[in-house]
Amino acid sequence: MLKTMIQRTTLTRALVASLALLAPVSAANPAVTDAEFEQTFAPFDTEAPAPQVEGDVVDLAEIEPAVEAEPATTSLGSGVASYYGRKFHGRRTANGERFDMHAMTAAHRTLPFGSRVRVTNPSNGRAVVVRINDRGPYAHGRTIDLSRAAATEIGLVARGHGTVQLELLK
Repeated sequence: MLKTMIQRTTLTRALVASLALLAPVSAANPAVTDAEFEQTFAPFDTEAPAPQVEGDVVDLAEIEPAVEAEPATTSLGSGVASYYGRKFHGRRTANGERFDMHAMTAAHRTLPFGSRVRVTNPSNGRAVVVRINDRGPYAHGRTIDLSRAAATEIGLVARGHGTVQLELLK
């Protein structure tokens, strides 16, 4: 309703201004005085009364926004992570899908396929959530193999491996 009133006011002012251009005007004989101009818009300067609401109406200003809780996690401890990339890109993984070195995926020896794991690099605090889609790593002493994208995200690409914290997301 307020928007409609503003549009009417704007339209009326534009109409008055254009009519003033059609009339012969001079500084000594203005077509419309300032007082007349302001009086023309006086009916539009009043505020519209607040609408009366009835029935089951909710005031949106009183609703608290939902806060997303952090997903429940189970700590899997720490271990050494490495990454695999270009050599395996496009090959089949243990769950049958094609390996994509640009996706946030990982290989783990025992976690079920589809599990989501938060991998945190404690040396810089950066973390990434990966989906388990392959088996491995096969290198001795390694706990998880990350895709190149995931390793880049947490800063492991330069060294090729590093200590990480693992959390299973539920």
